[in-house]
Amino acid sequence: MEEAAKRRTYQDDPDIQRRRWIILIVMNLFTFMSTLDGSIVNIALPTISESLKLPVAQTEWVTTSYLMAICAAILFFGKLGDSIGKIRIFKLGMMIFLLGSLLCGFSTSLTFLLVSRVIQAIGASMTMANSQGIVTDIFPPNERGKALGLVGTFVSLGSIAGPSLGGVMLSTLGWQSIFWVNVPIGLIAIAFGWKLLPVDMVKTGARMDKAGTGLFTGFILFLFAGLLLGQQLGYGDGRIIGSLVVAALLLGVFLWIEARKQEPLLQLGLFRNPLFSLGIVCGFLVFVSNFCFNIIAPFYTQSILQLSPFQAGFLLMLFPIMMVIIAPLSGALSDRIGSEILTFAGLIVMVVAQFGLARLHQGSPIPIVGTWVAMLGIGTGMFQSPNTSLIMSRIAKTQLGIAGSVNSLIRNVGMVVGITVATSTLFGVMSGQAGYRVTGLIPDRPDIFLTGMHVVFVVSASICLVAALLTGWRMIRSRRAEADSNQAKGQMAESRVARK
Repeated sequence: MEEAAKRRTYQDDPDIQRRRWIILIVMNLFTFMSTLDGSIVNIALPTISESLKLPVAQTEWVTTSYLMAICAAILFFGKLGDSIGKIRIFKLGMMIFLLGSLLCGFSTSLTFLLVSRVIQAIGASMTMANSQGIVTDIFPPNERGKALGLVGTFVSLGSIAGPSLGGVMLSTLGWQSIFWVNVPIGLIAIAFGWKLLPVDMVKTGARMDKAGTGLFTGFILFLFAGLLLGQQLGYGDGRIIGSLVVAALLLGVFLWIEARKQEPLLQLGLFRNPLFSLGIVCGFLVFVSNFCFNIIAPFYTQSILQLSPFQAGFLLMLFPIMMVIIAPLSGALSDRIGSEILTFAGLIVMVVAQFGLARLHQGSPIPIVGTWVAMLGIGTGMFQSPNTSLIMSRIAKTQLGIAGSVNSLIRNVGMVVGITVATSTLFGVMSGQAGYRVTGLIPDRPDIFLTGMHVVFVVSASICLVAALLTGWRMIRSRRAEADSNQAKGQMAESRVARK
């Protein structure tokens, strides 16, 4: 099967190559919608809570259930894409996501809404798991970084459009409209997708790993339950400790079984490739660090700097705006000079920005705040596209689906871990300063919040610094290997000349 894939590829088909950029745009419409949907839903939670007469804590599961379902299903659909075709699974995911969005808008109870969100998440995970593999398959190596960079651009556009579009729709059309907005965009994407997306060329025909799928799903559910409920109940609670222990045991059994299966859900051999493994680890660390910023920044701008929600949103938009500008440029540049130097430079910029954020205070000028926010967006844009290209370019065609799903899984788990790190650190430091357990802002005590915020940003900067050190080590090691290889080739050439 792999030999056949080598003989016939999308890059050898002139018709597919002529429409490759249109194919990318169609695929990115679903990337845009899933990002837009997430940012709109977060803004709509208070409105949904009021409409369905629910406590805010219960309504938060509208967001959490979506994230948990994506992480639980994404490896399965990556493996299924490799087995029966990535494009086939992507197309089916488009329809399921659209159905889930439609059902969410018709929801009249929390149960119906959560079930609809899970359906929506299953569709999203089918597209997320296979989109990067399809892009890597279709685009030639000299354009791959640029193409993957545009994926990051669409993610950022979704982040920018969410707050403003969500506010308008909530005030004029009701909260149901935030889900229905996916329907017309999705129908357009499906129509073009069916016409433009080619037939799958690479299929392994491998059987699915039912035991691995069940164990991994259980691991994700117990892990997320422990991390997310721990923020409300405290991590010393016996139920939370029990949940995390069960998650660790399930992960151990999962890895033990996967290492012994002929056709596992997760090919552990992928991680023997140091470039792939380090890229995945660094990507995870960056998402953890950035979600520390995402959690803390709204509190700082609105509660400490006393900005209105509109003003705070406009200021924080500098982050995704910089990503929109930098990500495609960084991706295109990585095609010319390589990915490693750009990922390293991006991480250094992020470290500087995070330490800059750690020095902010109650009287910090808005331009200074905006500078550090913009720098964080620039560093992230410099890092993400080349890192994704570095990860995906080292994988065999028959494993692109599972590799892309691992990359997307790490992104989503990094979000949850980042939220947990930020809130646990913030409220832990604030509780120590206040002398009692704190789970929110203390009126008239901005100093206590600022102390906690400074520690959070030092922690997030340190996380980025670890990623930068790992990337620097990888870059030095690969350059030494290249130099040794060139030296060996030179010696062989001299030896051949001497024999002549």
